[in-house]
Amino acid sequence: MKYDILQILGAVLMCFSAQGLIRLLIDHDHTGLLGWLPGSFAVLLGAYVVVLAGAVVLTGWSHSRAKALGRRD
Repeated sequence: MKYDILQILGAVLMCFSAQGLIRLLIDHDHTGLLGWLPGSFAVLLGAYVVVLAGAVVLTGWSHSRAKALGRRD
């Protein structure tokens, strides 16, 4: 159950960060959820990339752990 929740959390983070990253690339003034961070466009871009990469790793790791426990086919 723990890995299921982590996988869902990773997928949600991945969706929000990917959407924010694409939105920031299209409209540089629309900073999205990470707009509270101080810094320029490059800082926000890097932050979205880091969150997206972390979400991908979390989702993949939790899926592989659940699969090792026999919860996935």
